[in-house]
Amino acid sequence: MNRERSRDLYDRALSVLPGGVNSSVRAAPQPYPTFVERGDGGHVIDADGNRLVDWVMGLGPMLLGHDMPEPVQAAVQSRASEGPMYGMPTEIEVEHAEFVCRHVPSVEMLRFVNSGTEATVSAVRLARGITGRNKIVVMQGGYHGAQESTLVEGDADHHRPSTNGIPQSFAKHTLPVPFNDEEAMQEVFAEHGDDIAGVLIEPVQANMGIVTPEAGYHEAVADLCEGHGALLIWDEVITGFRVGGLQCAQGKYDIDPDITTFGKIIGGGYPVGAIGGKTEYIEQFTPSGDVFQAGTFSGHPVTMAAGLETLRYCAENDVYDHVNDLGRQLREGLTDIVADQAPAYTVTGLDSMFKVIFTRADGPSQSECCANGCRQDPSCDRYDACPKRGTDTDEAATDRYARIFRPRMLDEGVLVSQNQYETNFVSHGHTEDDVERTLEAYKECL
Repeated sequence: MNRERSRDLYDRALSVLPGGVNSSVRAAPQPYPTFVERGDGGHVIDADGNRLVDWVMGLGPMLLGHDMPEPVQAAVQSRASEGPMYGMPTEIEVEHAEFVCRHVPSVEMLRFVNSGTEATVSAVRLARGITGRNKIVVMQGGYHGAQESTLVEGDADHHRPSTNGIPQSFAKHTLPVPFNDEEAMQEVFAEHGDDIAGVLIEPVQANMGIVTPEAGYHEAVADLCEGHGALLIWDEVITGFRVGGLQCAQGKYDIDPDITTFGKIIGGGYPVGAIGGKTEYIEQFTPSGDVFQAGTFSGHPVTMAAGLETLRYCAENDVYDHVNDLGRQLREGLTDIVADQAPAYTVTGLDSMFKVIFTRADGPSQSECCANGCRQDPSCDRYDACPKRGTDTDEAATDRYARIFRPRMLDEGVLVSQNQYETNFVSHGHTEDDVERTLEAYKECL
């Protein structure tokens, strides 16, 4: 496959962009990233003219694929032609918020922002402002954007910033605990419960190989929050309007968080974030409350139009049936391939997300109960060896994925996630032919 132009563009980018990219994960592919010229349904065409089946899908926002349906395209073009933005409210903001509040069980009020990071920053500030407490509990291996309160590693007793540039004094207010470990959560509340403002948690850890919750785990966390007066904050930046359809993951798992953060799909492929939740909490944002939050581009009319029309299209068409069915076909097909060719590996994912984690397990492959992706089912033969939390992915063969597997998949014309941690996403633009081609590529490359 000719990739000379991507290589040359990366060479130029290294002179003017740090690491040649504008977001760190884009530099992960070996030996250099693929530069994209345009999208087409479930494919992208790169700078060298190669057509690739695309399972990256913008790292999640492109639920409909790269071709906007006519209603979405018309709404975006109409808003863009009327003027870029105004710094004043527009009706489309209200309509979008009304749609979200009608469909997401816990959301009674919404504040739009410009990224998932901005949403989680604002949610943490809100929880601290409401409770008058300082500490935030996060999951080890979770990701909540590039913000000081959550770029913290270690455990609840020994924690530190995970990057240069964050003072240790910031990290002391963040308490990392293992995902799927109810006992650890009980212990952190027993020791710090009076100063815990909230628990910030992804319903599914989707930035560290896709790890689903064990039965009863989310209910236990919710009970601890309620019992100690802490707020339960669900980070649905990735899962929102993908897992569980229009009700999001909280509908799928029947959990009623106090605050929810959104991003990606809620903006229809344009920059967006949002903080939703109970009216008594969200109205504590200024100007109705005392927790400051503001943004020049918040509620941008083009983004609002794209997001609203995307969700309306999903509500009126078979989008979720289509993407979830293709996701099932991929996971079931991959489970068979892995059992035959790489039995130490684990197939994960749900709804329209999928992943093969290069685990180093001994013993049998996944049982039938987990043939549609690891479900943390104790009856599965792989239960003891499957990833229980995102940090388990660190023990996988991450270098093999990056240096051998992904480049070979690219040679087969299939673009999978940039590293072992990121999720693969199915879109409405993908077809069964794309699934078959991808499964054949896995057979060749695993």
